[in-house]
Amino acid sequence: MKKLLAAALLLTSTASAETVATGDMGVVIERATGSVLLVDQSERAALARIEGFGDLSHASLVYSPDERFAYIFGRDGGLTKLDITTRQIVNRVMQSGNAIGGAISDDGKLVAVSNYEPGGVRVFDADTLELVLDIPTGGKTIGLVDAPGRRFVFTVWDTGETWIADLTEAEPQITRIPDMGDRPYDALITANGRTYITGLFGEDGMTALDLWDENPEPIRVLPNYGRGQEEMPVYKMPHLEGWALTGTEFVLPAVGHHEVLWVDADTLEETARTKTHGQPVFAMARPDGRQVWVNFAHPLNDTIQVIDSVSKEIIHQFQPGPAVLHMEFTPRGHEVWLSVRDAGKIMVYDTRTFEKLREIDAESPSGIFFTARAHRTGL
Repeated sequence: MKKLLAAALLLTSTASAETVATGDMGVVIERATGSVLLVDQSERAALARIEGFGDLSHASLVYSPDERFAYIFGRDGGLTKLDITTRQIVNRVMQSGNAIGGAISDDGKLVAVSNYEPGGVRVFDADTLELVLDIPTGGKTIGLVDAPGRRFVFTVWDTGETWIADLTEAEPQITRIPDMGDRPYDALITANGRTYITGLFGEDGMTALDLWDENPEPIRVLPNYGRGQEEMPVYKMPHLEGWALTGTEFVLPAVGHHEVLWVDADTLEETARTKTHGQPVFAMARPDGRQVWVNFAHPLNDTIQVIDSVSKEIIHQFQPGPAVLHMEFTPRGHEVWLSVRDAGKIMVYDTRTFEKLREIDAESPSGIFFTARAHRTGL
């Protein structure tokens, strides 16, 4: 009788429990208020505002493999773990004085944070947020990404070195690669985890590493191109994680120039250039690769241009509003969400017709992060 009663109670409890699916969700950073907005893609709606994240003026986040937890990296050095199913902060640590993003290991067990002050990278247990490893670098670290095999790759602004931290064993293995260039400011890793590319602020060109090589060495990319040719003012540094890969070509925002560059993904040789409305910040590919959407630095940051990746020509231009800071495509690319900071809006557009589908109120929105990122290397 007791077993039957227990089974009946279990069935009743299971039937009445609310099912929360995370695959349609996303988190929007509200940079001015230290809050985030939980959103639903299919409903094109805000679900909840959660507060208490500190300084989000330059914030990013990563997701746990099951899409339940978001790890939010604040500019003030705060690392906050958010449970998006309960809509609550479950843990928060102040791990440095000034942080610049982070990454999660491919197995979802470790979260690493890149720091300006005191510099270096700190690695935490993803479950408890207890410190696992402190990696001093002697300088500001940028371009921190995850790589296959429980590795983190990052670069040091001050020394021009890229470090590879392999954490598969109890004793971490650190590889340091010098001569990456003068003042690397950001980096990306390709979705297959093979190519790591840093952008250089102090000299023309970029630098790549082939992470499939047992002993990766710097590979110069576009060595004769950059801000040094004309010494143009740079109003905002491009975000390299927003670089696009369309078929066999990268599309890169040019530092200080009103154009994007097309680069062969295999040879890393330039193939074309497209003139743009202003200095590009993000050049992001629709998931099928057919379109590249570009936003721009101040004072031309009210405009979006859409480039066809076959013709490499601009096929659409419009002005969503003042200060378009970020773009995020739905996983299959039928829609794109834009954060329009100074309008206090998130705007949703159809990527085929370019029709505006919805506006969502938000407090100074910036980064938009859908949970599909949980399954992609480097995001």
